[in-house]
Amino acid sequence: MNVEYFIAKKLFSSKKKNNSFTKPIINIAIIAVAISVAVMLISIIVINGFKKDISSKVVGFGSHIVISNFSNNNSYESEALNASLELKNSLKKIKGIESVNAFATKAAIIKTKQEIHGVILKGVSHNYDWSFFNDNLIDGEPIKLDLNSKSSDVLISEEISSRLKLNVSDKLIMYFMQEPTRVRKFNVKGVYSTAMVDFDELYVLGDIKHIQSLNSWTENQVGGFELSISDFSQLDQITNEVYEAIPYNLNAQSIKEKVPQIFDWLDLQDMNVIVILILMFLVAVINMITALLILILEKTKLIGILKAMGATNWSIRKIFVYLAVHLTIRGLIIGNSISLLLVFLQLKFSIISLDPQTYYMSTVPVYFDFSQIFILNISAIIICYFILIIPSMIISRISPVKAIRFQ
Repeated sequence: MNVEYFIAKKLFSSKKKNNSFTKPIINIAIIAVAISVAVMLISIIVINGFKKDISSKVVGFGSHIVISNFSNNNSYESEALNASLELKNSLKKIKGIESVNAFATKAAIIKTKQEIHGVILKGVSHNYDWSFFNDNLIDGEPIKLDLNSKSSDVLISEEISSRLKLNVSDKLIMYFMQEPTRVRKFNVKGVYSTAMVDFDELYVLGDIKHIQSLNSWTENQVGGFELSISDFSQLDQITNEVYEAIPYNLNAQSIKEKVPQIFDWLDLQDMNVIVILILMFLVAVINMITALLILILEKTKLIGILKAMGATNWSIRKIFVYLAVHLTIRGLIIGNSISLLLVFLQLKFSIISLDPQTYYMSTVPVYFDFSQIFILNISAIIICYFILIIPSMIISRISPVKAIRFQ
């Protein structure tokens, strides 16, 4: 058996009541470690939730990669490109691409008896992946598009529904500002809500055939292609491969390039987490160093006896480092329990709400990455072990004779 660990375990489990001053200090150190760990874990889990939730919403509206014509046109009107079979096949051959969907957009105005509201009609093809909008559907049904017929069903957001007093099965009229002005009647099939207010108040989802008809396009002309990929971490690499594969007159943009402000904001949150981790780690380490020094001071007489019996400085130092690491592990267990309980309550009951206008979501999101939680805990134990060796060096300065006589 490891003698140093055995002695450390006995010291930790000691029930003697003559250490009334030391016990509160040790408890404070454990509580400090627990709170620090809880704050670090909650920070990581919440930021992961923010990044995953917002990224999925932005990608849901615009896909991972968008192919369109090179243009200086900053309006919401798509410019036609030919959806050749050769182009589609070349895109599908690129490793990592899961789907290729045609789309087109057109600016419009919805008019009701009381209100008018500017929107973007996003037309999609029959093979469009509706999973994102189906997950965020709060009323009605998903749209079903057919290759051989034109559907007048549309999805509108809760924001538009509330503003224009439109419900499922209502008719809405869209005006398209072109020469001459065109008018189309649509049927509200469903209402979605993503809490991404900037997007929700703009987008209406419908059949691409309406935009092709309004723009006098053929069925092979579309506004662009949306590409979904399997691994978001490979986004930049796959975007470059797509750019090299398409004709010279087309452009490929990743979602990060189309809405850089959102992803820059998410990257800024990573920096905030790093600052929190450093501060909380320093709090935990300082408290553990303090507790270790107090333990050494209290057990000075024991140190003298062990030295007199022939124990080396390093052997005695290991006893107190083991003891301090034992306290650290207890703090980690308590901290993990607190953080996981709070995260579970937030996940189950959405206790903390947010302003969607600012945060793009109505409640604080959480996302478990157990590998990060495991790495954080193991790193805390390893780093504390090596850092706590430094204050234990004071043991080498203790004289056995003076230590035994120490009161």
